[in-house]
Amino acid sequence: MRIEAVLAGLDPEQRTAVTAPAGPVCILAGAGTGKTRAITHRIAYRTSSGEISPRHVLAVTFTARAAAEMRARLTALGTAGVQARTFHAAALRQVRYFAPRLLSGRAMPELMESKVRVVGLAAARAGVRADRAAARDLASEIEWAKSSLVEPGEYAVAAAKALREPPFEPAKVAEVFAAYESLKRRQGVIDFEDLLRAAVWGIEEHPDVADQIRAQYRHFVVDEYQDVNPLQQRLLEAWLGGRDDLTVVGDASQTIYSFTGATSGYLIDFPRKRRDAVVVRLVRDYRSTPQVVGLANAVIRQARGTEAKLRLELVGQRPAGPEPELKIFPDEPGEAAAVARRCRELIASGTPASEIAVLFRTNAQSEAYEEALAEAEVPYLVRGGERFFERAEVRQAMVALRAAVRSIPGETPLVEAVVEALAATGWNRHQPPPGGAAREQWEALAALVTLAEEYASTPEILPIGEAGRVQREVSLSAFNDELARRVEQQHAPTVAGVTLASLHSAKGLEWDAVFLVGLADGTLPTTYAKTPDQLEEERRLLYVGVTRARQWLWLSYGQSRAPGGRPRRPCRFLPQLSRSGGPSADRGERGTPSRKPDRRRPQVSSCRICGATLLAGADRKLGRCPTCPSDLDEDLYQRLQVWRASTAAELKVPAYVVFTDATLVAMAERRPADPAQLLAIAGIGPRKLGQYGEAVFALVAGASPDDLAQKNFES
Repeated sequence: MRIEAVLAGLDPEQRTAVTAPAGPVCILAGAGTGKTRAITHRIAYRTSSGEISPRHVLAVTFTARAAAEMRARLTALGTAGVQARTFHAAALRQVRYFAPRLLSGRAMPELMESKVRVVGLAAARAGVRADRAAARDLASEIEWAKSSLVEPGEYAVAAAKALREPPFEPAKVAEVFAAYESLKRRQGVIDFEDLLRAAVWGIEEHPDVADQIRAQYRHFVVDEYQDVNPLQQRLLEAWLGGRDDLTVVGDASQTIYSFTGATSGYLIDFPRKRRDAVVVRLVRDYRSTPQVVGLANAVIRQARGTEAKLRLELVGQRPAGPEPELKIFPDEPGEAAAVARRCRELIASGTPASEIAVLFRTNAQSEAYEEALAEAEVPYLVRGGERFFERAEVRQAMVALRAAVRSIPGETPLVEAVVEALAATGWNRHQPPPGGAAREQWEALAALVTLAEEYASTPEILPIGEAGRVQREVSLSAFNDELARRVEQQHAPTVAGVTLASLHSAKGLEWDAVFLVGLADGTLPTTYAKTPDQLEEERRLLYVGVTRARQWLWLSYGQSRAPGGRPRRPCRFLPQLSRSGGPSADRGERGTPSRKPDRRRPQVSSCRICGATLLAGADRKLGRCPTCPSDLDEDLYQRLQVWRASTAAELKVPAYVVFTDATLVAMAERRPADPAQLLAIAGIGPRKLGQYGEAVFALVAGASPDDLAQKNFES
């Protein structure tokens, strides 16, 4: 009866996985298909039948949370006594137990929680000047090398083969690596990779230790097998000792940590290396609505490369829900404000704030959403990273900005002043550094420049009482006051709220409502993804993001980072969206077509030449596909450029604040002769019509920039 209870409620594929005979079993489990259910029920089935004993099972996974969930489920199934741990926790337990034997009575070295301090000392010893961000990047390189079984003398060649982008010259990184290993030995400490290596060494070099461990653990389960690195695989092989009672579960389409040394190669090669392996595919998705599942399938269907060989076509099992919504906004601040409003509406309609997530590619993107949610009085939590204004580099930058008020002339344009102040700290706007931590630090300061651009280009009109209204001051001092206001708002404590997280931090989690934001080329995929393999990993990041949503999914991007900025294209991994199916573009807030056009949101338009749906901001401005022929009026385009330059100089603003390059091209192609035609160009609203419409119409009619200048002078 206990066996029947264990098998009850399993779908056919899960049942096949659970009842598979002893030996190698590979469970390919798509997102939301019940992989944890399958492996815990497999363990419970085998123990209930008397085939194995719980104390002889070792189940390993990658997070303490996942291990705790596995133990809880096994206990609920009446199968207590199974060891469910992370690789590091299992290794630590074994090394501590055998330390007196392995170390001849000496105490086990202290385990470091972080490499950064020792890496910083090692860098100084190697003659490398490394601030904390650079030390974090060096630590990441050392961690990758050790996880990949690469020694200091082998680093330079291995890094070149792996197309790494180290923070310093590979030879220098190798020197720091060697100095780091020497310092650890001198200080009597070990890191987490040493811990795994010690466990491997204890088994491979000490037969008595190997015999005892293998007598204890005879049956193995590995969760998230696509995330195993070479060092972890070496430990797994040591535990097995040539035996084959191994169950692995994974999804090659969720391989998103290759930068740490993780590889899906072991999952992909499992059936080939173990010819008698049972392979089971779980494709019934119980997490998401069929509409979300359909989009996930469309995203991953275009995947290429090794991981694509094992991609799964998911089949949604939940009742139908709303179509995923695609939203296009003029800029990122507008996108963030719309997300905050929608979050507030969802909470007001009964969705708990804790069941809502806003997911983005990089942590530097969080600031706009922290600000927008704070403005909308929506509580939020930042997962997997510090709040934007709590980051050390941002705090230091704000000190530099306050100091710059005294050293930079007051008439200096705001954005120029901010860039100059940040340059004094060593930041270079045009040279993002290599290395993940240093690059993330650079992007955080770039986000401050974007804030300055937004602040400078949208000088609000502030009320001053009965006497009238005044334009907001645009100066470095005023901008510092604005930053201080944002800091104060975002330090308000919250108990539970909307989750803000990077796509990497969201792996393994799920929410009722998910906002995938910033889906523009250059952000996702990031500009740093250059090789085919790197681009495919970016695609898989989007797939992971889509599959986090249970019921409601929003996808959006801003056509520019700041108001009036350079236009961007939508994420290339989004499937072609049509009017007849798939995600709805620019629909009303509840997923139904708006009855009336909303000038605040760009509307879906069609190519005026071939009729195809246009979604990219630049394409909608032009009113045609990029591959369709242009009918640009060169003479008009040149006159528009000259007029824009003189207008921008007169207003003391960058040229793009008047009109972007893409808008000028659209005007020169479409030659608007009246307000309706000018407003039909995406991104032009009533304000710019009022400011510049008369001049544009005159230029289209044949006037020269000099004619307009003379007219302005006379008036």
